[in-house]
Amino acid sequence: MMPSTVSASPLRLVAVTGGTHGNEMSGVFLVKHWLRDSSELVKDTFAAVPLLANPKATEKCVRFYERDLNRCFTMDILSSPELQDDPYEVKRARELNRVLGPRGSPNAFDMILDLHNTTSNMGVCLILSEAHQHLEMHVCHHIQNQLPNYNPCIYLYADPGANLYDLCSVSRYGIGFELGPQPQGVVRADTLQNMRTLVQVTLDFINQLNKGMEIPAFEVDVYQHAGHVDFPRSPDGEISAYVHPSLQDRDFSPLHPGEPAFMDFDGKTIPYSGERPIYPVFINEAAYYEKKIAFIVAEKVHISVPALRTNSG
Repeated sequence: MMPSTVSASPLRLVAVTGGTHGNEMSGVFLVKHWLRDSSELVKDTFAAVPLLANPKATEKCVRFYERDLNRCFTMDILSSPELQDDPYEVKRARELNRVLGPRGSPNAFDMILDLHNTTSNMGVCLILSEAHQHLEMHVCHHIQNQLPNYNPCIYLYADPGANLYDLCSVSRYGIGFELGPQPQGVVRADTLQNMRTLVQVTLDFINQLNKGMEIPAFEVDVYQHAGHVDFPRSPDGEISAYVHPSLQDRDFSPLHPGEPAFMDFDGKTIPYSGERPIYPVFINEAAYYEKKIAFIVAEKVHISVPALRTNSG
């Protein structure tokens, strides 16, 4: 049974990470700026730490150098013996775990804000692992209330009890900011400014939490990961159809059975063949072609979040 009120201690160790994927440029540009001048990350009760997560990928302006860093934070990888020929990102994940963690330890950072861009029309997306992290949910709800014109959506990327793998899992709490559409290797001024505002709104709220407050319970819609859909493929494995124009750019909108999902090279429509409506996200994301994903399948879920009480300390 869900408690009526949950308590949380102050958040003193906060990191803002960019360049986890080295060609997602809003986070790269912002973190490089904050490494030169971190004054806007300094609040009354804490000072957030800027960190460039994947320097080698950032230098080459590629998503990763040898392996996707944001999939390298599983406990199996973090706890396995270090080998000389380990991929760069595996070594970097262990290094970040030592700096920001260790994961699950009392010395771990209180929160990581990890900055990402997508080529998909995701708008402002707030990514959490699971809904049971009530403090994270309160932060996201605050962002939604403070920035309604951004229409922020909450996406839960992990199934309950799943083995977490992202950078945010190293800290006690973590939120990924996923903003798009923005091309890989390009910075858009509007997207960068929106991300900068998100960070400021979040840090200001953490500052309020640290001074002690009680926030009422609320209900909210979230989008729960429920699988993915690959492109149609020919017998030799090549993509044989692409995302249908009527589906393109409709992230977080419902897709009903029988509605267009793909179009082949003859112009024939291939409908979505599922049994119930879904909410596609990361539609036609450039980085997911190598993962054989045309879009992520999400389900819209209405959840209740208990009141939150924090004490100054």
